[in-house]
Amino acid sequence: MMFEPVEPIDSAKTGQNRIHLDLASSSVDDQRAIVERARDLGARLLDIGQGDVPWVVLADPDGNEFCVLEPRDEYRATGAVAAVVIAAANPLTLAEFWATATDRKVTKKISVPHGDFVGVPPADGRGPWLEFLPESGPKSEQNRIHLDVAPYSTDDQAAEVERLRKLGARSIDIGQGDVSWEVMADPEGNEYCVLTSR
Repeated sequence: MMFEPVEPIDSAKTGQNRIHLDLASSSVDDQRAIVERARDLGARLLDIGQGDVPWVVLADPDGNEFCVLEPRDEYRATGAVAAVVIAAANPLTLAEFWATATDRKVTKKISVPHGDFVGVPPADGRGPWLEFLPESGPKSEQNRIHLDVAPYSTDDQAAEVERLRKLGARSIDIGQGDVSWEVMADPEGNEYCVLTSR
């Protein structure tokens, strides 16, 4: 399974997103330049209670949170997006679902005050990690950002949808109508789309 770009949905933002992007940097100067470029494009600095941390929290022009990370060895081959970060009631369980769904392995687990932080790197070492953090509150509305996943070119979309159902996902209707992709929810209700084979 391959990952397609993350896309926002068109709805009013009422709270902190359950899914956000972490951007990679190669040096402190590069981190500073990424932050300045984002601010020039309309992003603003954001305080979500992060305290004194080495990464910078911003909001894009629509208010979606994202972080510009300090240089980290594990993200050297990810490209611009270091990680897609997902808040979860049970980070380890949700990480195991997504690791199995995308042919990856859970490789990093760190206990933090309110639960576990779990990392799932890309199988081939390229592209963003999936990371799971303890949630600050239950999911109450459709996510503004979601994942699109696609079967490999030799795989069948319907078979892939059925495989994901057996792992604990379910098909959902968010008003998408007759489309070529399948809208699903993971075991914690996070929406995502299964595209046609790529």
